[in-house]
Amino acid sequence: MRYYFLLLFTINILTLNAQQIFSPDKKFDLNFKLVDGKPVYSLNFNKQAIIKESTLGIDLTDQPDFIDGFTIEKIDTSTFFENWNPFWGEQSVITNNYRELKVTLSQQVPDKRILIITFRLFNDGLGFRYEFPQQNNLNYFVVKEEHSTFALSGDHKTFWIPGDYDSQEYTYTTSLLSEVDATKGANFDDIVTKNLPGASYIQTPLMLKTNDGIYINIHEASLLNYPAMYVRVDKNNFSLQSHLCPDAVGNKAYLQTPFTTPWRSIVVSDKAENILESKLILNLNEPTKFKDVSWIKPQKYIGIWWGMHVGTMSWNYGDLNNVNLKTIDWSKVKPNGMHGATTENTKRYIDFAAKYGFNSVLVEGWNVGWEDWFGKWKEEVFDFLTPYPDFDIEYLSNYAKEKNVKLIMHHETSASVTNYERRMDDAFKLMNKYGYESVKTGYVGPIIPRGEHHDSQWMINHFTRVVEKAEKYNICVDSHESVRLTGLHRTYPNWMAAEAARGNEFNAWSNGNPPEHETILPFTRFMGGPMDYTPGIFQIKMDYYKPESKYQVHTTIAKQLALYVVLYSPLQMAADLIENYERFPDAFQFIVDVPVDWSETKVLQAEPGDYIIIARKDKNSDNWFVGAITDEQARDFDVKLDFLSADKYEMTIYKDAPDSDWEKNPMKYEIEKKIVKKSEVLKLKLARSGGCAIMLKPLK
Repeated sequence: MRYYFLLLFTINILTLNAQQIFSPDKKFDLNFKLVDGKPVYSLNFNKQAIIKESTLGIDLTDQPDFIDGFTIEKIDTSTFFENWNPFWGEQSVITNNYRELKVTLSQQVPDKRILIITFRLFNDGLGFRYEFPQQNNLNYFVVKEEHSTFALSGDHKTFWIPGDYDSQEYTYTTSLLSEVDATKGANFDDIVTKNLPGASYIQTPLMLKTNDGIYINIHEASLLNYPAMYVRVDKNNFSLQSHLCPDAVGNKAYLQTPFTTPWRSIVVSDKAENILESKLILNLNEPTKFKDVSWIKPQKYIGIWWGMHVGTMSWNYGDLNNVNLKTIDWSKVKPNGMHGATTENTKRYIDFAAKYGFNSVLVEGWNVGWEDWFGKWKEEVFDFLTPYPDFDIEYLSNYAKEKNVKLIMHHETSASVTNYERRMDDAFKLMNKYGYESVKTGYVGPIIPRGEHHDSQWMINHFTRVVEKAEKYNICVDSHESVRLTGLHRTYPNWMAAEAARGNEFNAWSNGNPPEHETILPFTRFMGGPMDYTPGIFQIKMDYYKPESKYQVHTTIAKQLALYVVLYSPLQMAADLIENYERFPDAFQFIVDVPVDWSETKVLQAEPGDYIIIARKDKNSDNWFVGAITDEQARDFDVKLDFLSADKYEMTIYKDAPDSDWEKNPMKYEIEKKIVKKSEVLKLKLARSGGCAIMLKPLK
């Protein structure tokens, strides 16, 4: 009997110190143990190592660290399953199913402290986070660095951009992990604010592919009250180490117990299509606590915006170089003749929106202050209240209401965030007064408070404060130059979109976005949530506006149409000048018809950096839409239609012409209508950086 109890005790100790759980479908196994008092985990997929044994921990500036000296105090496991319904999105129903392992660790340093590490293992990957419960020996603390490690199994193919503290507006480099050199980001002169910590630091979401065809995506979920995470590459060991954005004095986070960090996410599959269909990051976020979401509406919009980028309009009203908001008399300022946000021009856009059924019109440059701020790190720039003399805000609000069109407010903060925080309530009250239900925020330039970064804890909290305050005024938010998204649109459904990547506007005035750019974004930036990429540019070459210009959009028109299906956003813009749409009314019809809210999404074929084909079903009808895009290579595809619900459909296909080419003939396209059956296989032919967009209406 004594031997029996000894044996039982030994087994319990071994069980306590080495834990293994499996995903609900048994394809993944997660292993956790302590090695010399250090927490270590590993992850396998179909018995193949994805993350080899990797250490976890957090280093503090003012107290002993949470890296070693641990013993296991308690182990809890559980299983969770639910089907939930997002208010808007790519699916009407999302399944959230995982196996959870919660490990309670204790230290004696010299008094007892507790750290909990929670793992959630899904059928598509892993999420883990740290939890600091309320305890006597840990109240306030400062994080020096987080030491979450991802020890990879080899020198994987990597799709990466530099780990910049202030910008994600880079084009992607595809290389082996051992070839990463983030100092190449210094060559991007078209990025306003850059802060690169070193050659080995790159951004998440990070997409990787192993030599044997396993796809791995590393990111984070539910980023709240904590700095954004980058990863530092160890080229010798093919390992990644978490790195947090610092603040103005070099610290990472100021915390108080109880506190839980954001989740670290690892999405894995042997099919690229499954990476894009994963809802793991969204499932790691908390459900919303909003009591009423009826005012949150997906929408398609046009805007006074592209004209500023191509040089036919300006944001500023006059040409001044020394503006003081408190003293200037705008009635005495001479107009420059190019101001876009005039009453008459805005009426023209409202009329166009009403004619074609667009929900909204964005107006940039409506408010005073655009003349004198860029690059000056100036505190008092915009008041977000005062329109220019040629913008009649009351008249236009009434005019838009008569036309059943909403206006979208624009708040460019000039990165003077302290100024915006002081004025936010008044700005949102003005929006309520004049019927604006959505705001596009901007953060161009170095941040004020000076020394903070776009991705530091202070700014993460600011972005959260904006969406929380906006909810109190029933306002939806589209944030530009903000932190990349981490699935928080589940918690804050009024945070409908963000930029946080290199958007379409770079094509107007720089070397732009290479043909592969849009085939990489869904595997990187879009993993965390919708992007306001602003597709739909029809006038591809910029010499149309300035004969000397060598710039252009690096796609065909058909690819621009396909982006409305491939690049998901519930706040989707028809970005070109309305006169360009009037030149191509037959192609524009697809933008008019394509929805922005979906009940089903099927990723039919995909390979990062090469091509993507996605089918989506309209939430408000039985119509299906398909978007197919390719990189600089022309490609042929066979696409099965067996995903369709009905048997027979009327198909309208917008496709590249036989001689279409993104460089030589980008604006050539063809439109074809015919009847197709669910049993058929479509043969698609895409030009270089081309695409096709398809609408399928069921026939009785």
